[in-house]
Amino acid sequence: MTQTETTDQNDAAPGAEEINVAESGGGFRAYLIGYGLALLLTAASFYAAQSDFIYAPAIISALVVLAIAQMGVHLVFFLHITTGPDNTNNVIALAFGVMVVGLVVLGSIWIMGHLHENTMPRENMTREEMLQMQR
Repeated sequence: MTQTETTDQNDAAPGAEEINVAESGGGFRAYLIGYGLALLLTAASFYAAQSDFIYAPAIISALVVLAIAQMGVHLVFFLHITTGPDNTNNVIALAFGVMVVGLVVLGSIWIMGHLHENTMPRENMTREEMLQMQR
C-alpha cells in the first residue's frame, strides 16, 4: 500500500474540493441558473426602488430582503458554499466574516449615535466658532 492510497479522500485544503455537478451549486448549468437569478433579483431591486408597487416606507425593507437573497444566490451558485460536510471550513470562515462585518457596522452605528455626548454645546461656542461650523 502506498502513501496516497492510505490518505483520506476528505483530507484536502479548503477550496480544493471538486465541484460536484449533482449539487445545487455545481456545474455550468448551475452557473447559468445563478446568473439568471442574480439578474432577476437585480431587476426586482431596481423595480422596487423606482415604482409605486411597494408602499413607500417599506421599500427599504424590500431592498434589504432582495439584497440578502442576492447574497444567498452568490454564495450557493458562484462560491459553492453549502452545508455539506466537505464545506465545513468554508461555512466557518463565512460565519466569522459575517461576524466581523457585523461588529464593525454595529460599532460604527453605536459610535455615531453617541457622538453628541462629546460635542461642545452651542451656548459655550464663540461667534467665530459658530461661523466656521456654518461654512
